[in-house]
Amino acid sequence: MVSSQPPPSKLSPDLLKALHGIRPVHRFQKGVPLFHEGSAPTGVYLLESGEVRLLLATGASQKQLLEVATPGTMLGLSESMSGEKYRATAEAGDQTTAIFIPREEFLAFLREHGDFCVQVVRLLSEDLHALYDKFRSITAHPGRPRQRPLDEQLN
Repeated sequence: MVSSQPPPSKLSPDLLKALHGIRPVHRFQKGVPLFHEGSAPTGVYLLESGEVRLLLATGASQKQLLEVATPGTMLGLSESMSGEKYRATAEAGDQTTAIFIPREEFLAFLREHGDFCVQVVRLLSEDLHALYDKFRSITAHPGRPRQRPLDEQLN
């Protein structure tokens, strides 16, 4: 078990402390997958240190880098909540550490600690908005300026 200070996170200190109490921290060597695209969700990972590359399959043996997750990120949250298959492969960077919480244990934790459910919903919402922004930047036509977000248009 690795002892460390809580990472910067979107999670409240209370939720971080509660999650740290559930499971120990695990080390992952560079290149080791935490989960694979298309596999059933086994749980969530709270990234403590290092980084995790999120990869999308683009061909038979090719993968495209979607994002690099940093400490404080919770990986596999959407899939663990919905029960749908992982949408990307998560691969550890150099000396990565993370807490792994099995799906059923995480769901039981949320049932017992309803006060943390609002934070989880907020995280899911933020992830969805980040995905929308990423999609807009990928699909923006080069000859057409990107439209400002609605909240900027209203101000």
